[in-house]
Amino acid sequence: MTSSPEAVATVASPHLTPRQRRRGLLLVLVVGLLICFWQLGGNGLVDETPPLFAAAGRAMARTGDWLTPRVNGLPRYDKPPLVYWLMGLGYSLPGQSEWDPLGTWAGRLPSALGTLGTLLMLADTLLRFPQSNDFTPRRTALAAALAFVLSPLVLLWSRTAVSDGLLSGTLAISLLCQWRCHASGGRRWWLAWIVLGLAVLTKGPVAVVLSGISLVLFGLARRNLGALWCELRPLPGLAITALISLPWYALELLVEGQPFWDSFFGYHNFQRFTSVVNSHLQPWWFFVPVLLIAALPFTPLVLLGLTQVVQGLVRRRPPSTPDQSLQMFAACWLLAVFLLFTTAATKLPSYWLPATPAAGLLIALALLPDPSRSRRAQSWCWLGSVLLALVLAAGLWGAGLWVPLIDDPEMPTLPAELLASGFVLRAAVCLSVAVVLGAWLWWRPQPGRLLAMQGPLVVFQLVALVPMMLLGDRVRQVPVRQVAEAIVRERQSVGVEPLAMVGAMKPSLHFYTDQVVIYEGISEAALVNVVDRFRSEMSRRGFRGSSVEEQPTALVVIDGRTSESEHWQALQPQKLASHGIYRLWRVDRRRLEARARQLRQQGVTPDWREPRPERY
Repeated sequence: MTSSPEAVATVASPHLTPRQRRRGLLLVLVVGLLICFWQLGGNGLVDETPPLFAAAGRAMARTGDWLTPRVNGLPRYDKPPLVYWLMGLGYSLPGQSEWDPLGTWAGRLPSALGTLGTLLMLADTLLRFPQSNDFTPRRTALAAALAFVLSPLVLLWSRTAVSDGLLSGTLAISLLCQWRCHASGGRRWWLAWIVLGLAVLTKGPVAVVLSGISLVLFGLARRNLGALWCELRPLPGLAITALISLPWYALELLVEGQPFWDSFFGYHNFQRFTSVVNSHLQPWWFFVPVLLIAALPFTPLVLLGLTQVVQGLVRRRPPSTPDQSLQMFAACWLLAVFLLFTTAATKLPSYWLPATPAAGLLIALALLPDPSRSRRAQSWCWLGSVLLALVLAAGLWGAGLWVPLIDDPEMPTLPAELLASGFVLRAAVCLSVAVVLGAWLWWRPQPGRLLAMQGPLVVFQLVALVPMMLLGDRVRQVPVRQVAEAIVRERQSVGVEPLAMVGAMKPSLHFYTDQVVIYEGISEAALVNVVDRFRSEMSRRGFRGSSVEEQPTALVVIDGRTSESEHWQALQPQKLASHGIYRLWRVDRRRLEARARQLRQQGVTPDWREPRPERY
């Protein structure tokens, strides 16, 4: 293995001219638009959480009520409004239903914007503050941006209609503004706090907590917590953050009262942190494998970057100047996310998203030459990344062995269609090209070599991953949309009837029918609940309980397995449509109520009035 020409450099890297920075940012923008927006609205919403977000955003645009998010006729208190406002903006664009027929482009807009904004901010930070001995800062900036966006977590959540991508983006921009303020001696200190206010409007106080932990760790690592305090001015800064974010909370509390306080602060913030909700029980070490998987195939470089920071602290060799402390800042940022969510009782993979921009920085900066760093460690960690890519490529080449083992009752034809599509073969080719290029550059290292492996991964995302998502949508979600179309046709010909979905509960049915749906499970109590709610439920906007005389029939969407249950037999339904595993029935409510009375006599009682924090 020959020595890298970059390894012998010991002088400071040159700074870029404004024109060079603009060209570098333009390249990042083009790549980012391609990755984040290509086929963004090409497939439908994936149950169950994204349709809830999208329905709330669309309801805001249609009703003009921009204060309280509502889904299926009920308030949705789990997240603040910024993500819904941005979705509503997309749904408010002229002709949206024509150019975005599935409603997914508008729903995924906040996630795509958050990811694109992070890409540009990462690149701009490295272009304005080139790190020590970096003679190719534009390549490093692009490599860091790609290291972030090519994370498996980011590739998925940047195309998901939830708030995690927007939180990750606003928090990343705020933290990078904080570091840039430190690197420039206190300039534009207020900007970070403005963006932090937007992060609080995205997902609540967790943004302030993560920002605070990151900055305290960084100040302690730099041994200048007092100077950092003076530069960032946290007291007036938090006042700016509060001025931006608190008015909505205060107004929502004034209008909605105790239910908002109990749901948002009590359940979705305090209870999620202190206890397990929705069965998301995970061991304390859960985010260790998440960290490793989220950086694939460059996991060794993340670990190398963390090791380099620790070695600098142990040897008491802090960065010489503030503008050379970006790697240390990224390590503190990543550690803050790890510490906070490791201590939380409820753990989800998406909680790691705010750490992915920091991981992207660590990956790109770990390979920069430095006399105090071990070239051997850099070489072996690069080889480790190549070997991980080789393992992934081998798994894709051997897809014929494991894809047939996929057993999902909602997607029974997925294995055969996936193998027949050729998308797995495309993915295997892309990973193999990355392996070959990586192995060559291990033997003959070159400046900016990270981009050589990232290029095939960008192609993988465009020609393999996105088409796989479209295929999964066609197999899994199209039947729900077909049933929704049948419901809309029946409504146009017969009128509005009470609508229930039992068994498999898909919020996308509400989104695509734009009608209140009564959701219940598979138990005997579910049937009793449906009957009782058809008659008595009054708490939902757009739905009023009715008697059998007022509405003698109802529509029921039921999956095949649930329809075979004994308590759903002998109803003599009119079978209107069948798509995938879903059946659409028109049911005589008199027969339905008679069956419910039999179940009540057997001791089955309705339980739908019991509080359910996650009800929709």
